[in-house]
Amino acid sequence: MTTTDTSLGGTLLERRYRVDAPIARGGMSSVYRGADTRLDRPVAIKIMDPRFADDRSFVERFEREARSAAQLHHPNVVTVHDQGVDGDHVFLVMELVDGGTLRDLLDARGSLDIPLALSVTEQMLAALAAAHHAGLVHRDVKPENVLIGRTGTPPTGVVKVADFGLVRAVASAGTTSSSVILGTVAYLSPEQVAEGNAAERGDVYSAGIVLYEMLTGKAPYTGDTAISVAYRHVNDDVPAPGTAVPGIPPALDDLVLRATRRDPEARPANAGGFLRELRQIRAALGIAPVPIPVPGKEQPPPDAEQTVPAFAPVNVAGPRGTRAMPRPAPPVNPTMVGQLPPPVPPTAPAGEDNRRRRIGIWAGIAVLLLALVGTGVWWFTAGSPGARTVAVPQVAGMDQATADQTLRQQGFTAKFVKKAHNTVAAGRAIDTQPAAGTSAERGSEVTVALSSGRPVVPDISAGTSIAEAEAAITAAQLKPVRDAGADQYSSSVPKGGVIGVVPQPGTQLDIGSDVKIAVSKGAPPRPVPDVTGMPRDQAFQVLRSQGFDPFDAGQEFSQDVEAGKVTRTSPQSGDDSGTTRVGVFVSNAVSVPSVVGSSIQDAVQTLEAAGLQADLKGRDHGFGFVIDQNPEAGKLVKQGTKVSLKTIP
Repeated sequence: MTTTDTSLGGTLLERRYRVDAPIARGGMSSVYRGADTRLDRPVAIKIMDPRFADDRSFVERFEREARSAAQLHHPNVVTVHDQGVDGDHVFLVMELVDGGTLRDLLDARGSLDIPLALSVTEQMLAALAAAHHAGLVHRDVKPENVLIGRTGTPPTGVVKVADFGLVRAVASAGTTSSSVILGTVAYLSPEQVAEGNAAERGDVYSAGIVLYEMLTGKAPYTGDTAISVAYRHVNDDVPAPGTAVPGIPPALDDLVLRATRRDPEARPANAGGFLRELRQIRAALGIAPVPIPVPGKEQPPPDAEQTVPAFAPVNVAGPRGTRAMPRPAPPVNPTMVGQLPPPVPPTAPAGEDNRRRRIGIWAGIAVLLLALVGTGVWWFTAGSPGARTVAVPQVAGMDQATADQTLRQQGFTAKFVKKAHNTVAAGRAIDTQPAAGTSAERGSEVTVALSSGRPVVPDISAGTSIAEAEAAITAAQLKPVRDAGADQYSSSVPKGGVIGVVPQPGTQLDIGSDVKIAVSKGAPPRPVPDVTGMPRDQAFQVLRSQGFDPFDAGQEFSQDVEAGKVTRTSPQSGDDSGTTRVGVFVSNAVSVPSVVGSSIQDAVQTLEAAGLQADLKGRDHGFGFVIDQNPEAGKLVKQGTKVSLKTIP
C-alpha cells in the first residue's frame, strides 16, 4: 500500500468510516483522508500494515493504547476518535489536521528564530505534560509527530502532537523483541537505546533534541549507520546549541543541556517540569510568544512507526522514521563503542614483514605481562571485593554540604536533585539512590534527593489559558481543579481565560493537594436601559448606543402611552441577564379627538378617521350639533372604541 495505491479508495470500514485519498505511507501504516459517514465529518484514518492484523498481541495492545490516547482531551493533542479492526484492516480514526508538520517548517526554514522555537516547544510540552499527567508516555517525540494546523480567523498555527502510544503497541507485535531498539534514532533517549526503557524522562530527552534541532537546523548526532547514531546518544553528551549557532543565550543552552542529560535523573522529571523551566527562562529573557506559521506545504499526520533494516544509511538531518534495530550486548568498555579497528598496515617485503612480526609478538608479550602485573596489584589493593565495594552511608536529614562530605569520605561522588517533600525541611536530604546500607563500588555516583520543601502554588498570570494553568499546577506536583462556582465576570480578562487560583500563588501545600482554577465569564453584563415612553426610533438609538441589538416585538394598547411610543421592552428595563437582543413593544393607543360643537356628520367622520366609532344612541345622522361626548377628548383608548355623542335638536 503506497501513496499511489488507491485500492482502498471508497472502502467503508465498520460500515461507518469511508476511506478516501491516500495521504502518506510508512513502513508500518498508511494514512488516508476519510469521512465519518455517521457524524458527517472529515477524519484522518491510519491503517496499519496487514501483517499486524494476524498478530493478536498487537491488536490487543493497539486497542488498549488507542483507548488510553482517546482519553486525552487537550488543544495541543491530536484527538483520537475511534479504533477498530475490519477484516485485515487494523485502523485508527483521528482528527484531520489542516496544515503540515514541524518537519515541513524545518525543511522550509532550516532553523527557527528563538521566539518561534520557544513558542512551538511550549505548545509541544503542554501536550506532553497533559499526557504525562494522565499516565501516558509518547515514546517517539520527533518533528514528524508535531503537527501544525490552522485555527481561528484569520488562521494561525496551533501545535498538535500525534501518535501517542502507537510505538508501544508496535513493540508488542511479533516483529519485535527485547533485543530490538524501536524508535526514531535521531531522538532516542540513552535508556531507550541501552535498555529499552521508555518513561516520561525519555519524552523530555526527545523534546530537548527537537528544541536543539529547531535552534540549529539539524539534529545533534549524525552518522553513516542508524546504530552508530543511536549509540552516540549513549556515549556522548549533547552539545550546547550555542556551539553550533552563535548568539543563543546561555540560559537557553543550559535548558537544552538539562533536558538532554544522559542520566535520566538529571533531567526534568516530566514534560510539566520542562515546560515550567522553559517559561521561567523565556520570562527572564523577555521573549514573548509569537504566532506559529502554518507550513505552506500540506503534510499529512505522520507515520510514527516506520521500520527500516538495521544499519540503514542515515542522512545528514538524522533518521526520520521509527527504527527497529538489533540491540547488541553491552560492551565491556562503553567508551569503546563505535571505535573502528586499527587500520591494516601496507604490504611489506617478506623479510621486513617477519622482522615486524617478531617485534609485534614480543611487544604483545610485554604488554600482556604489564597488564597482568597491573591487574594483580589492583586486585590485591583496591580491586578485591572487600576493597571495591562499601556500604552507602545514611545521609537523610543532613544539609547538602554535610551529605556531600559524608559520601566523599566513603569514596563516592554525590549528585543532588531537588524533590518536593511534605515533611523534610527544604535543603535537607530525603534519601539516596542506591539506598543507604546498599553496597556499591567506590568511586560510583550516589544520587541524593534534596528536599525543596512542600510544593508551592505557582504564579499564574491573569489571562493564562486553562491548559497552561493546569500544566503549571501539575508540574508543581499539585492537582488542578476547575471550580465553576469561582468563575467571575471580568472587564480585563477575556472569556475562558484564567482569573486566578485558590489558594493564592506562593501558598505551600502538601503534594497532590487541590488548587482551584477560577475562569473569566467575560465582560460583566449591562442592565437594559429604560426607554418606556420614548418614540420608537429614539428608543432603538439609545439601546444600540449601549451595545444592545433592539428589534420590533409588536404593538399593544396602553392607556398611559401615546401611539408610536414604547410601552415596554423584553427583557424588561434593569435586567442584567447578559443577553444583547432586546424586543421593543410600541403603543397603538388612540387619543380621542374633540367633536363637541361639530355637526353630527363632521363628528362621525372625525371619529372614523381616528379609528373610532360614533354612538348616536339610535338616532339617524340628520341635522344637528354635538353638545357632549364620552369618552372625553384626549383620553387614550383602544382602536374601534365607541364614542357616545349627545346632540341637539
